[in-house]
Amino acid sequence: MAHDLAIDSHDHAHHHPAGGWRRWIETTNHKDIGAMYLVFGITMLLVGGAMALAIRAELFQPGLQLMQPEFFNQLITLHGLVMVFGFAMPVATGLANYMLPLVLGAPDMALPRLNNWGFWLLPPAAIMLVLPFVLGLAGVGSGAVDTGWTMYAPLSVQSGWGMDFAIFSVHMLGVSSILGAINVIVTVVNMRPTGMTLMKMPLLAHGFLVTAILLITIMPVLAGGVTMVLMDRHFDTHFFNAAGGGDPVLWQHIFWFMGHPEVYVLLLPIAGAVPHVLSAFARKPAYGYKAQVYSMWAIGVLAVIVWAHHMFTSGMSTGSQLYFMYSTMLISLPLAVLFFCWIATIWRGSLSFETPMLFAIGFIVLFGWGGLTGLVLADAAADPQYHNAYFLVAHFHYALYPTTALGSMAAIYYWLPKWTGHMIDERLGRAHFWVAMVGMNLTFIPQFMVGLAGMPRRIPDYPLIFADWNMLSSIGAFILGASHLIFIVNVVKCVRGNGAKADARSWEGAEGLEWTVPSPAPHHTFDTPPVFEPAAPAKLSAAH
Repeated sequence: MAHDLAIDSHDHAHHHPAGGWRRWIETTNHKDIGAMYLVFGITMLLVGGAMALAIRAELFQPGLQLMQPEFFNQLITLHGLVMVFGFAMPVATGLANYMLPLVLGAPDMALPRLNNWGFWLLPPAAIMLVLPFVLGLAGVGSGAVDTGWTMYAPLSVQSGWGMDFAIFSVHMLGVSSILGAINVIVTVVNMRPTGMTLMKMPLLAHGFLVTAILLITIMPVLAGGVTMVLMDRHFDTHFFNAAGGGDPVLWQHIFWFMGHPEVYVLLLPIAGAVPHVLSAFARKPAYGYKAQVYSMWAIGVLAVIVWAHHMFTSGMSTGSQLYFMYSTMLISLPLAVLFFCWIATIWRGSLSFETPMLFAIGFIVLFGWGGLTGLVLADAAADPQYHNAYFLVAHFHYALYPTTALGSMAAIYYWLPKWTGHMIDERLGRAHFWVAMVGMNLTFIPQFMVGLAGMPRRIPDYPLIFADWNMLSSIGAFILGASHLIFIVNVVKCVRGNGAKADARSWEGAEGLEWTVPSPAPHHTFDTPPVFEPAAPAKLSAAH
């Protein structure tokens, strides 16, 4: 009897959230937690973007214009860490939290209290990462971590106190990621409706499942690595100190064992979301369901065996270079299958180009460019020419920005009517897309040019010969930054209810369990498990 009362009390609280700030502190509802992840991630996008604009302002002209090299190094490092760990990963986790139960027909994530804890590790971790930078501006301490986002030894062993803050921040961010990954795996395995086998799940769920397994594989390795750096810094060990018998290159292996799969941790959720968008606005089913699923799993396996292609200039043996070159080129095959399936999905479809579709196509085009330039860097013979040049910076951003920003925004714009109950402003959405596309290409195409001409990365000054291209790149960066303000305005308008009222099926061609519930989705969805029809996977019905 007491047990039943406890359950009733919990259900009542779950159906009717607490008011005010307590709702957000105490919530275990997947929609609330997903929204907090998304708000946190977009906030960190603005923080990391402001750092990038400061970097490009310094590089607008030759000479030291605004800052000293030490401060420039801090901006370079924090920009990378904030964008990867503060923006890209929380936004992907927010999408997983909000959408995974809805597309699976589950009432919530499997481990809701763990879910709450996973999110609330993020704000103190972000504060810990940025705090030395803020204190340094006030003249306290030596400033933020300044090693570059890869935190290479011996710089990380010798750096100031900002490195210690970064180590503890990375530990907390890693724990948050692992908790989220465990939750995704348990939810996918245990919370599917009757009749929905793994090979009948939505592609979004497959993308998150492979991502979660990758995270559990790689994040403990990074945690061990930064702990070894901490020991070298304060406890007289010599893991990475060559003078004491250590090996600085060992850190590179540890970091890139995490760092390269991290690229696919950021890609795979978007690779799962984009087919939903393409299918909806092409008015036809996603092409090659099984081929896309197998490709995602192939990418997950190959991602953890190609890491040292980032290290072709570190003195590896010829045999090792050949292995990592061939394995890196091999991973382009499942990626090519995904591209083929995405293009085949829209081929001869009844296309319309609403904002989510524009961003999905923009992601495919620009990420394809990033993949092709990656093949150049995968060539062990050619890589030394490009490795430490701006060519690598441009490639890296063509691989990650279309994924983490354009792809995420395609998903956000697609499901935002379901979240808020109101349609987005199409005029603002299209303006956001075109401004972002112009800004993105104007920022990074010049970086390919100066990289091919030999300009090294991570320098605050450069010869006059590179001035025109750098000026164009800086102008592009400010245009790209402005595009995100348009995005914020559009989202705020939608949240405040300024758009047209959204139907349960907000987009004409949208399919899936999430479109069977009202818009906005109720605080607690799927009280009764939905009915899944195995004979017709595309036909879904739900009892509410």
